[in-house]
Amino acid sequence: MNHKPLFMIIFISITIIICILFMSYKMEETIKIKIETNVGDIIIELYPKSAPITVENFLNYVNDGFYNKTVFHRIIKNFMIQGGGFLENGTEKKTNAPIKLESNNGLKNEKGTIAMARTIVPDSATSQFFINLQNNEFLNYGYRDEGYAVFGKVIEGMDIVETIGMADTDEKHDMDDWPSEEIIIKSIIKI
Repeated sequence: MNHKPLFMIIFISITIIICILFMSYKMEETIKIKIETNVGDIIIELYPKSAPITVENFLNYVNDGFYNKTVFHRIIKNFMIQGGGFLENGTEKKTNAPIKLESNNGLKNEKGTIAMARTIVPDSATSQFFINLQNNEFLNYGYRDEGYAVFGKVIEGMDIVETIGMADTDEKHDMDDWPSEEIIIKSIIKI
């Protein structure tokens, strides 16, 4: 009796199942948000499967309207743009409790990615985020320390990010690298 056809059917079936499982593991469910600024709009996809705590934290702020009328307060050319914590007059907004750092999630601080800002304490991120203007390998987990948690990537409006990244800066509100002309986050909404 020839078992070769049965063996082939079983082999192909198992291969298909493995491929489907692998693809579903690799596929990242994404959530899209829009950052509306006075310079233009930025669309970002968030990765809740890779950074569940970070995405949930960010979306809590988004849903509460926390980011409305905040500013990009720190801009360093060829490095990153940072926002999500200060009003135009330099007032720092009251935040929720800090979250656990999720920098060891396989996502890298590459050009166009969004990551949470934090202090030197690893589990200190609250509301502030930054968008990388270039590949910033030294911000990745394990390069020099625990790194910074990437949780999404710009999918539209990178030209707006780059325009913001070229803004002139001054010392304002006792901080370096504050834009000379305010770059306002009008709103961040889930789309």
